[in-house]
Amino acid sequence: MRIYKFVLVLILGTLFSCSEIKEPSLKNFGTQDDVFKSGSSLIGLPYGLHDLENITQDQSTLIVGVHGSNSRGYEWIHPLMTLDRKDNLITFFRWNDGNCHGVSVSFLMELIKNKLTEYSSLQRVVLYGHSYGGILVAAFLEEWDLETPLFVNTIAAPLKGIGRLSEACEYKPPISIETGKTLHQWRTIKNLDGAFKDLDYDPQNVEITGSEVTRLPETYKGNKLGHNWSISWVADQIKRVD
Repeated sequence: MRIYKFVLVLILGTLFSCSEIKEPSLKNFGTQDDVFKSGSSLIGLPYGLHDLENITQDQSTLIVGVHGSNSRGYEWIHPLMTLDRKDNLITFFRWNDGNCHGVSVSFLMELIKNKLTEYSSLQRVVLYGHSYGGILVAAFLEEWDLETPLFVNTIAAPLKGIGRLSEACEYKPPISIETGKTLHQWRTIKNLDGAFKDLDYDPQNVEITGSEVTRLPETYKGNKLGHNWSISWVADQIKRVD
């Protein structure tokens, strides 16, 4: 009898604790002082495409943040909040960055197509891929086969290829951009980027016909503009233009 009661309490406690678990949201990001805690909530998500706010009929643009390898998530908090506005649906793609990107490209393609089918108000797609995530969104660009306009931003991304990408993952950078698609390469200064500074070449430098290229400055808000700060700088620039 005592064992029965113990098991019952354990089950009820588990159910109760699960009911308290909530997915991260932009609203929560705005109230949490600890950006690392917010970042952990993003990276703690299961693999998939996650809405970070409620979906409304006013949203016509699907915004997708795609993290890089070994991300802690915190580098995305300010950018995602900055990109938010009434006509944007902010989402985050959690993927298995420990493996080759190809499977995740197909996975994201399916998820986005389902999202567009379910919500007809979404009329364009904008991807932001950081670091290894930039490789993923660049490959996604080549696979995109819908008429819906696609805008891809690669940020501090080794699009030329690096390490096992070129061999084990059979990665090749895009050659040119097709009509109806847009690619903007946002490149850090190699010697200030902790991910690239020790290489004997800049893996960001690759010629892709039809793409736009912006080289980021040396500093951002008084700090060295390195690998992770790059997303925040880009988000601030896009907000100014919009």
